[in-house]
Amino acid sequence: MKLRTKYILFVLILHLLTLVLAWFIFIDNKIYFIIAEAFVLISAAVAIQLYRQLVLPLKMLLQGIEAIKDKDFNVKFLSTGKLEVDALIDVYNQMMDELRTERTRQEQQHFFLEKLIHTSPTGIIILDFDDRVQQINPKALQVLAIDEKAVVGELIGELKHPVFAHIKALKSGETLVVKLDGINSFKLQKSHFIDRGFSRHFIMLEDLTAEILAAEKKVYGKVIRMMAHEVNNTIGPVNSIMQSAMKTDQLWAGHDFDPIKDALQVAMDRNQNLNLFMRNFADLVKLPPANKQPVVLQKLVESVVKLMGIRAEEKGVSLSLDLPEEPIKIMADEQQLEQAFINIVKNAIEAIDGNGSVTLAINPQEKKLTITDTGKGISAEQQANLFTPFFSTKKDGQGIGLTLVREIMLNHDFEFSLKTVAERQTEFVVYWG
Repeated sequence: MKLRTKYILFVLILHLLTLVLAWFIFIDNKIYFIIAEAFVLISAAVAIQLYRQLVLPLKMLLQGIEAIKDKDFNVKFLSTGKLEVDALIDVYNQMMDELRTERTRQEQQHFFLEKLIHTSPTGIIILDFDDRVQQINPKALQVLAIDEKAVVGELIGELKHPVFAHIKALKSGETLVVKLDGINSFKLQKSHFIDRGFSRHFIMLEDLTAEILAAEKKVYGKVIRMMAHEVNNTIGPVNSIMQSAMKTDQLWAGHDFDPIKDALQVAMDRNQNLNLFMRNFADLVKLPPANKQPVVLQKLVESVVKLMGIRAEEKGVSLSLDLPEEPIKIMADEQQLEQAFINIVKNAIEAIDGNGSVTLAINPQEKKLTITDTGKGISAEQQANLFTPFFSTKKDGQGIGLTLVREIMLNHDFEFSLKTVAERQTEFVVYWG
């Protein structure tokens, strides 16, 4: 029962009882009865006044409590002129002012934090209490090349992108640099915060690809230039001496010296091969900016197939084309792009043991070229080092073929990947759009 109801019932019962008693006591004395009735009326008026002074303000404060429940901090009350009630009203009004100020401050901080997360140059992934993705900012979506709807609300361990497997394995406070496909490198940092008394995790994701590639190129460029300098300084004079000796007929009078002459020729040939070997490395360092001109992609692909046809035939590998009839023109450096495709097709042919096939297909809708081979595939360990300078899976490989492909693709700002997508199906994909 409400306090107001209790008060009204109490006042009614009390006054009715007083009237009944006055009737029985003063039934023979009308004057005293009238005086008693007047007293009851005055008491009722006082009770009504007390009701207005006490119960109504309490009712008003209850309305304020309802406003607090509804998170409406704009409801305030005017003073009533009654000392005790006004003290309560002052406390209530001060509390509402503090709550309104605090809510405004929190909303401003929340808006600033949301804005900061949204515009941050670092990818940020925020998880809920169950390690489901609750929020992911645009930078993280861009770096991972994924759609927001595909990840929000999903368990971190059930997402297919390989980065999420590394995120799940990370402990709070740990940092890890991962290289997924031999090209893209990411720095992952996992931390946590307290939300309503429980711990929640968030991940900061930074794309280090450009920085690592630049540092890598600087290092191997310096090494290659040093090697080329030393080799050229040695080969040049040595070959000059041997050529002079070969041209001096007096030294070769008679046939007893033919083996020596042959040995010198072999040494000169080996020096020439070494010079060519170093020139290949030097070409990697000195790769000029792409001279982009309109290129018909079909003609470029057909040219590569013609150039590699004999090598493929020797290994029993068939080269096939899946090209659209409508000419597709792209802006590219034809010589550089041709060299990159030659390297990829050459690797694809060499990856096939026995009979197999290499297919070059163009998808104009997705703006991509796919070179598929039926070779032995790429292992997980090889995948992480594919485009690393000097790394090669071949016994006599120099490790510059795929590195040159990488540099040419980056030179053109083309997205690309090389991976085994199924058994006997390895794909090199390049997007020109």
